[in-house]
Amino acid sequence: MLFVVLGCSVAFALLVVEVVHRLVRRFTHSGRMYRPGQVFGALLAAQITLSVYPVEAPITLHLLGIALILASAWLLSAFISTLVDISLSRIRTDVTDNRHARRVHTQVVLIRRLVLVVIGVLAVGTILMTFPGARAIGSTVLASAAVIGAVAALAAQSLLGNVISGMQIAFSDAIRLDDVVVVEGEWGRVEDITLTYVVMHLWDDRRLVLPTSYFLKTPFENWTRTQSALLGTVDLDLDWTVPVEPMRQEMRSMLEGSDLWDGRVSVLQVTAATQGFVRLRALVSAADAGKLWDLRCLTREHLVDWVQRHHSGALPQVRTRTVTGAKKQQPVSDQHTDARVFGESVDGAQREQAFAGPRESSAPAAPPS
Repeated sequence: MLFVVLGCSVAFALLVVEVVHRLVRRFTHSGRMYRPGQVFGALLAAQITLSVYPVEAPITLHLLGIALILASAWLLSAFISTLVDISLSRIRTDVTDNRHARRVHTQVVLIRRLVLVVIGVLAVGTILMTFPGARAIGSTVLASAAVIGAVAALAAQSLLGNVISGMQIAFSDAIRLDDVVVVEGEWGRVEDITLTYVVMHLWDDRRLVLPTSYFLKTPFENWTRTQSALLGTVDLDLDWTVPVEPMRQEMRSMLEGSDLWDGRVSVLQVTAATQGFVRLRALVSAADAGKLWDLRCLTREHLVDWVQRHHSGALPQVRTRTVTGAKKQQPVSDQHTDARVFGESVDGAQREQAFAGPRESSAPAAPPS
């Protein structure tokens, strides 16, 4: 009789869970709670049935209680994850200006993980309290709580530091999910942020894993903290005969015909003119880091090709000159020479004395009396 009632109650609980799941799925399109709901419903039905029909099986009842606690924690975790999924689905990140959305996603994901950890700890604590031995040693544990706390804090110092750093990152807005950052000389996007580490998806599909405390102790570049639009440079070392203005117009024409350029900045300037070359720096702008990289490469290739086709004489050259029959220069009188900054002149001798500091006398020291 007991097994028949137990089977009917479990079947009824599973039927209720199925109906609730279909209703929840219609409004949330999420099935996270289905499996934990089935397990929790079946265990709860069995617990209620066994409480109505007492049986002499304390071990079975104890194990059933532990399983019910674990199922409750599982169901609660699934419920919180479902709420988070529903909330994040309303905040889209696939838009042009998604800085606020990425910030909310980062904070919500970290809070969810912290809550899940708390639920797990509470579940374990509740299970331990079901054992009589755990209650008996409670006073001893409390008496030594200070020592245990000090040892645990020392042992978990690094872990706790990373957890606190993770919470600071979530609410300080220093980095967010999908931010483009440069760390340790590597360029990539923030793929995942946990309580203890950050995963970067690098441009060549590698993954760089860093502790969260790294971003609070080490400087790094965040290219998308306020906006995704960026400026980039292209440097070219050419001959002094390069026509700058036609080259500037050619670059402008090329940018206007490219869909990578966002139309903000198009600048070509001579930034250096030393030795046998002049350095031209092209400054261009794009909507994001990926487009900027391609635009810089396109600009460099186009300008190099333009110089080769239309002004090959402006390519980098090394000039030499041979002088024949040159007269040997006569040495300049010492009293008029300015060959050295220190010495060889009155001013040079004064500077040498001023910067040389005190010197030891070459005369032998007098013996002590």
